[in-house]
Amino acid sequence: MTELRSGPESRVVIIGLGVVGAALADELVSRGWTNVTVVEQGPIYVTGGSSSHAPGFVFQTSPNRTMCQLAQRTLDKLDGLTVNGEWVMKRVGGLEIATTEERAQELRRRHDLANSWGVPSELISPEEVAQLWPGLDVSRVLGGFHTPTDAVVKGIRAVEFQARRAQKGGAQILEHTEVTGLQYDDGRVTGVQVRPVQPGDPSETVDIEGDPSADESAEASEVIPADVVVTCAGLWGPKMAREMLGIDIPMLPVEHGFGFSLPMDSLAEMDSATEVVKPMLRHQDHAMYLREWDNRIAIGAYEHRPLPVDDTQIASAQSFATTGTHPAIHPFTSEDFESTWREAQDLLPELRQSELEDSMCFNGIFSFTPDGGPLLGPVPGSPGLWMAQAVWVTQSAGVGQVMAEWITTGDPGIDTHSVDLTRFDPRVTSKRWAREQGEESYDEVYDVVHPKATTLRMRGLRTTSFNDRQREAKAVFSVANGWERPLWYESSAERGQPMLGDQPLPGRGAWAARHWSPLAAVEAHGLRNSVGLVDMTSLPRLRVSGTGRPGRDATAFFTSLADDGLLSRTVGKSPGSVVYALVLNASGGILSDITIARTGPDTYHVGVNGNQDRAWLQERMRERGVDLTVEDVTSGHFGLGLWGPNARRTLETLVDQDISNEAFRFYRCGELSIAGVSTLALRLSYVGELGWELYAPAEFGGYLWDQIMAAGQEYDILPVGRRAFESMRLEKGFRLWGADMDRSNTPEEAGLAFAVKGVAAEHMEARGAPSKILSCLLLGDPSAVVLGHEPVHAVGADPDAPAVGYVTSADQGYTIGKSIAYAWLPAELSTPGTAVEISYFGQRYPATVTPEPLLDPSAERMRS
Repeated sequence: MTELRSGPESRVVIIGLGVVGAALADELVSRGWTNVTVVEQGPIYVTGGSSSHAPGFVFQTSPNRTMCQLAQRTLDKLDGLTVNGEWVMKRVGGLEIATTEERAQELRRRHDLANSWGVPSELISPEEVAQLWPGLDVSRVLGGFHTPTDAVVKGIRAVEFQARRAQKGGAQILEHTEVTGLQYDDGRVTGVQVRPVQPGDPSETVDIEGDPSADESAEASEVIPADVVVTCAGLWGPKMAREMLGIDIPMLPVEHGFGFSLPMDSLAEMDSATEVVKPMLRHQDHAMYLREWDNRIAIGAYEHRPLPVDDTQIASAQSFATTGTHPAIHPFTSEDFESTWREAQDLLPELRQSELEDSMCFNGIFSFTPDGGPLLGPVPGSPGLWMAQAVWVTQSAGVGQVMAEWITTGDPGIDTHSVDLTRFDPRVTSKRWAREQGEESYDEVYDVVHPKATTLRMRGLRTTSFNDRQREAKAVFSVANGWERPLWYESSAERGQPMLGDQPLPGRGAWAARHWSPLAAVEAHGLRNSVGLVDMTSLPRLRVSGTGRPGRDATAFFTSLADDGLLSRTVGKSPGSVVYALVLNASGGILSDITIARTGPDTYHVGVNGNQDRAWLQERMRERGVDLTVEDVTSGHFGLGLWGPNARRTLETLVDQDISNEAFRFYRCGELSIAGVSTLALRLSYVGELGWELYAPAEFGGYLWDQIMAAGQEYDILPVGRRAFESMRLEKGFRLWGADMDRSNTPEEAGLAFAVKGVAAEHMEARGAPSKILSCLLLGDPSAVVLGHEPVHAVGADPDAPAVGYVTSADQGYTIGKSIAYAWLPAELSTPGTAVEISYFGQRYPATVTPEPLLDPSAERMRS
């Protein structure tokens, strides 16, 4: 078996010389990794991918903090660079305008987001918009959002600068060279098969599965030895993943209309050296953007129907070399552009005397994922193989930095859970799912998207065996990991008046009231005061098992993780134990939080946050030479949470076993025969009440739902949806990984030091006192509700001063009668009693740092 090299001498092959491949090569070389080869099937610099035609807008503001950080890094790296005396990037700024009141509100929210993430921004008047964009008709404009540090990046020049610097540092770039396959040794990638692309080559594609001629071609290919291979193949990524890796990645190439006006009199003095002076202009009410392009106006349209592109519709490297057919540029569909052109003429009167320059207009192809984020990180099950796909120019140089750090040190340096390629469940990432979700993502690029919104595509993909019972109770669903998950039940309207503490529940503002119902308060009160049934099926779960023998010992494996400080505590010593633990990186960052229930001598039921956790566990097993069975038991099983003061009374009528507190203690698990069905019961509570998580094969789900609801009828049991669940966990101060904390936070910062023991505790103590703290805030007005990502300000600070922190999770606490927000604050502002202000659509809400948990600090309710 070939030994994997690790360190500056490692042989790295990067597939693709777009803005990502060039950035990564440059970053690796700058870190001393000079044995780098970039394989590009097209000509050098102008490679034929999206980088060659992208308009280069870099808007930093995003609801996703990681995407904002990647854009910030991109601009910081490319700022001031030139190629052959020509600029690579210009910080001309960004300008977004509103012509509807809904968009004006959205711009206020974006201003808050920018403040949270440290992006300079300002809300401006229509008159100020006109000053920034002379010639714009602002009669319909209600206001603007100006981000002066945003920029235009010339994609080709960015590629050339970074590629040349990488070459100067020792990297080799092979142009007109096509990848035909990957080589492996014992599952580890060891090389890349390539062949030259010759003009006139009759082969359009390489079918590496089942085609004898393809086999002969592969055998004739040169092999570049590699210890690390990174696929930055852009538009060709899905095809490469399918043919060479045997997987579907959730990425869809989509056409995007891009038009050019005839030369404009007002821009007569502009040329290619100047090209753009005014801020990049986005008119999202009509899903379009405008920018100067030499002496013309260039216009991009997102308003038209999605135009997905199949693998077969992307020109091959041979076609590009032979005919010059640009793979990422398709013919302009003028009919799709008509409404955009009319709106552009209304907005910019000078265009009314112009026409589109047909010879310049085109449909450019860009990549879309279900959530709009890139696909980054190591490929599970293929040691040495990495992926950086679906990256736009906006995040390109930042992605290069993060990938280089990740490859060379094992730590990407920022939180990556929202961009990790393993974040999507492989059970749902089919080609059709990628197409449907990608089209929806395209449709929503410039839409006002609510943070609680859910997909409208492929609904009903995953349903529980009691879905019909939920529909009978008039459930309102969202989607979680493909599962239909109830948010609330309209039948709860029969259970009483919604209350906030002991007062009638006040109405919410329009934004906070979307994708929410006051019935969440009814359900929360019903569970807190008696008993409720919660659908937990969408919670990802793994069964990890071994034989207890060397190399097959699951207990020894988990113990080794704790001994290395990668698991915050070790597993329980005996079957029946349950442990809450944090998955940590070498720096103490929180990669996940999991529950590990020991269900047998060497068998564990592990509640995880998603497919990322499974990939992480399997990679640690590979590193340690451990051969364990890891099964995803989410599919094929259901999950129910039975909680509330009357949960035990409800359950004990259905079981023969003793489930008293003495016999079935908190943080214990065991098999119960519930109404005759063998069920794994975990005495846990994410809502802070007595009860159990119950798991059994799916075919018993409908039956058990009926049995439990019938048994709880005398206690007024009711089904409880996700919105009530979210409120109850905040009242108890339970953290949500990915929202309240991530790999950029340590346990002591996140208030989770209680879950850290042994080696991880020693590491935590060595780090000293944290400089930031996840803090619980109570808003002064219990009817005021924020949703997350809002900036937090020190009281009395200058109105234009940067935010001191930001909100992670928030909701009303229906039991305590207060509005709650958790937020990251500097340690000096985290002392209980400290007054702060939360900005919500530009309005400042007073809030106070408060001791937690807010409900039942002694935890008697869930331990009784």
